[in-house]
Amino acid sequence: MKVLSTSASALLLAQPVVVSSFSFAPSSFLSSPHSYSPSEGRQQQTQQQRRYQQFIPSSLNTPTKSTLATTTSLSADVGLAGECLLTPEGYGFSASAERILSQAKRGTNGYYRASSTAKVIDVMGGITGGAEDVALVYDGSELKGIFTETDYIDFSTERSKASSEAESASFLVAPVEDYITPTSKLISISTTDTANMAITLMQQNNLRHVIVADTVDGNKLTPQSQIIGVISMQDVMSIVQKDERLSLESLQRKFPGLNDPLSQMREEIKSQANELANNPETAKKDLIRSGTAIFSVVAIGAFLTGSPWLYQHADWAMIGIFVLGYVGIIFEEVFEFDKAAIALLMSTGMWVTYADYFNGANGIASKDVVEQLGEQLSEVSEICFFLLAASTIVEVVDAHQGFKVVTNQITTKSKKSLFWVIGFLTFFLSAILNNLTVTIVMCSLLKKLVPVEDDRKLFGAMVVVAANAGGVWTPIGDVTTTMLWINNNLSTIPTVTELFVPSVVCLVASLAFLVNQVEEDNSLEESTLPEPSELATRGQVVFWSGIASLLAVPVFAEFTGLPPYIAMLTGLGAMWTLTDIIHMGEEDEDDMKVPAALSKLDTSGILFFLGILMSIGVLDKSGLLKELAVFLNNNLPSQDIIATVIGIASALIDNVPLVAATMGMYDIAEFGTDDKLWQLIALCAGTGGSILVIGSASGVALMGLEKVDFLWYAKKVSIGAAVGYFAGIATYLAQNALIHGGGFNLFNSVVPQATAAVDMMNGIL
Repeated sequence: MKVLSTSASALLLAQPVVVSSFSFAPSSFLSSPHSYSPSEGRQQQTQQQRRYQQFIPSSLNTPTKSTLATTTSLSADVGLAGECLLTPEGYGFSASAERILSQAKRGTNGYYRASSTAKVIDVMGGITGGAEDVALVYDGSELKGIFTETDYIDFSTERSKASSEAESASFLVAPVEDYITPTSKLISISTTDTANMAITLMQQNNLRHVIVADTVDGNKLTPQSQIIGVISMQDVMSIVQKDERLSLESLQRKFPGLNDPLSQMREEIKSQANELANNPETAKKDLIRSGTAIFSVVAIGAFLTGSPWLYQHADWAMIGIFVLGYVGIIFEEVFEFDKAAIALLMSTGMWVTYADYFNGANGIASKDVVEQLGEQLSEVSEICFFLLAASTIVEVVDAHQGFKVVTNQITTKSKKSLFWVIGFLTFFLSAILNNLTVTIVMCSLLKKLVPVEDDRKLFGAMVVVAANAGGVWTPIGDVTTTMLWINNNLSTIPTVTELFVPSVVCLVASLAFLVNQVEEDNSLEESTLPEPSELATRGQVVFWSGIASLLAVPVFAEFTGLPPYIAMLTGLGAMWTLTDIIHMGEEDEDDMKVPAALSKLDTSGILFFLGILMSIGVLDKSGLLKELAVFLNNNLPSQDIIATVIGIASALIDNVPLVAATMGMYDIAEFGTDDKLWQLIALCAGTGGSILVIGSASGVALMGLEKVDFLWYAKKVSIGAAVGYFAGIATYLAQNALIHGGGFNLFNSVVPQATAAVDMMNGIL
């Protein structure tokens, strides 16, 4: 698909353009706030198109036709096929570094190769005597650094300070390695990086040259990097100018009846917008969005007018709002709405329907409904405050590099050994920390430990499986287990003792399956993880204090009888005071304190939980969840299969609303604290989310961190995760039978339940 870039930038390169009272010239454009950061480089084409629209008003002075002058040889040099019109992807600011280097025609790959022992005067002769304007300095095959005109200026400045002619002459025969910019300070881009990124990096680092290599890591060369060449700012701007001048010429050929270049651009933008929208995917999105908008207008009208239908079918209205809201959450990227906003609107709509229209209501919320709303908000707030405090503590520990206590212990160079080490490390960390946070921390670590991208994806997928399994067996490890614990469905000791072994089996079974895809090589020898270094005393204090705060939560709750969120808030208060004391009088250490950690929290995620749990609460208060429980009991042979179905469903649907719904479906009076049903739901909902990458917050985080897509995960990981899932269930049922009696037979118990669960899900989907 052709991606549009701004043709206004071509005008900027050709001559100054006046917009109202402001004048933009090429140099000011490159140094203006419109420049992009490297992280924005991948989106620069779309952003340029949007920015171009600012130049459309008629107040823009019309450039002269001389700006369109382009020779036939220019067309041949650029080699654009057909009518390229506005600059297509791969040209202009999106031109690749490889193409820029090939078009530059500056000697051999754009640099002069010099030995580290070569004399400065000889290196300068090599640069000035050829097409190159920069030298790469080598010691044998090892790159030592670069020598540019800036380095020569520094060299000349030192030479000017010589006290005699003899001393001044000695400078000229000095080895060039004494005056180079070392490799550690070089900025590099890959062959696929764009002109826009090259410009940005050169501006940000006050450079005129960047190294082009086959692979880079964070714009730095790696031991595996093969240098392709060197490009300069002049090389980049030359090809950008050629490409975008040719685009203007193409516009003139397509619209010969329009003499004004801006009018030609307007027509082309309209044409391209129509072309881009003329595809099935866009049409589907437009249809969905239009239908959603129409339905929303009708629904709001029904509420405002007090439609009789709402009084008669309030239960179906609540179910409809819930289903539609949940569809919006699942397909948030299609609708481009944040799921937190959808969840909040969904909960509001459901509560209004329940309060004003359900079960004979008269259009105004009764006192009983207001009390129910307060009770539900109180329950949900406990979870939200718990998550907020826990996440803040972890963020503070990470800010002090506390996790080096763990990472310093990783020394293995065997990929399979590292696979198991990372798996068990993630498993136990996620038992005491939020599994989403553990996934983020471990994926960041893997970027240094595992240099090969495909290997890193598999390791990252393993981290998701391990984090979800590890979060099951402690009350503070996974949000679903926490929800059950806070609601008194589970207690601390039985949860740890009875879910630990099934969780371990789930982990081991999955890892044993996945490790077969790991191929041993020497790539770990080339990892960029720094040598283990001693953590500062304050970092150790913060780390162990944070861990103690998290571990003390269940103990505090057991001994005081107070809700767990009070314990977590107490721990946060202690950490807050501790870090304030440590950094007392250090004005430049504000980023290490709790307020800075609070500013980094995913507030929208907490509001999402609030909306979801409030929505589930109204289904519970209305009795609709009880009716669903009756349906499941009548159609599924046992609670074990119900829990298994919930776990499989959590691979497709967020496990938070699933567990919240289950908590409302079954009465705590009938299924008491630590009942087999609650423990199995905690196990299934926590580990079932690993079967698909979209089934858990950890998986979604992996998609963003390592660019793992749905199909890759389904092909490489889903079977292994499912093996662990059913192995964990089998282990729990066997263990439960041994502890509580009743006997256990694998084929009579687990296999029929697994088959029934899969059949049930196939029927639903």
